[in-house]
Amino acid sequence: MKEKVYERINQLPRGKASKNITEGCLVLEGGAFRGLYTQGVLDALMEADINMQCVIGVSAGAMSGLGYLAGQIGRSARINLRNRHNSAYVGIEAYKNNGGIIGFDFVLDKVNDVDPIDLEALRDERRRFVAVATNCKTGKATYFEKGKVNLNKAIQASASMPYVSQMVYIDGEPYLDGGCSDHIPYKWALREGYEKIIVVKTRTHSYRKDLTERHPLYTRFAYRHYPAFANTLIQSDAQYNVDLDQLDRLEEEGRVFVFTPSKNLGISRVEGDMDKLGEMYYLGLFDAKRRIDELKAYLKRREK
Repeated sequence: MKEKVYERINQLPRGKASKNITEGCLVLEGGAFRGLYTQGVLDALMEADINMQCVIGVSAGAMSGLGYLAGQIGRSARINLRNRHNSAYVGIEAYKNNGGIIGFDFVLDKVNDVDPIDLEALRDERRRFVAVATNCKTGKATYFEKGKVNLNKAIQASASMPYVSQMVYIDGEPYLDGGCSDHIPYKWALREGYEKIIVVKTRTHSYRKDLTERHPLYTRFAYRHYPAFANTLIQSDAQYNVDLDQLDRLEEEGRVFVFTPSKNLGISRVEGDMDKLGEMYYLGLFDAKRRIDELKAYLKRREK
């Protein structure tokens, strides 16, 4: 059976970002295949010559951020919209090779045989890249920075979803999805002293987690050997809502600039409908294009 591929795959934008650097930090939420929204936003930023000096991403946000750091317009979307139904990327083969539902060996390595990533751009010392993962012993976020760790391993740890993925070991420590401990790491950007912070969310502005859907007993059993991680996971949804409320206040104050989907397309984390995934990408692309002038004004504004 022929693999399902997005029918407009050849119409996706292509190009290379300039080498100009924009001061500030770009913060990318995860959300698995909802990350196609992020990829649309990032392509619009690159087309507008907005190449943030620092990028920090969680889970799918870290994976999307890698393409942005490489400056390759359309590459991240091409990979997802061409390979979503390739079992080496998502499915049985991925599980056999990686111990989880996502084939990191495929998407971070083998795909380069047909769509190479720009390694020279990734090595640009002027730019920072950080992938967030959760240490399963402590239950706390770890911020892995380019140049200090194997980047592919850090991204794999950041994007390894709990319950359905094996832990990823880095320097002997076990890690899982960074979204368990820091869903949207804008606080890290604030702590680092960045004056200009762009946040890309993958849920609509009003979205909040339903706190009645938690299953703490199952979580405590599944991670009984990692009680701190279990506690973090149980508290994660409530903390996410608190973080969203604070982010809204920062946006209202003009401290941060936030992109969020202008409508809810009902995309699941492992969405397989290629038309919906393509629509999610273009929603991000056009949401960002509509607000580029507003974003440029924010970036130029001097803070008091």
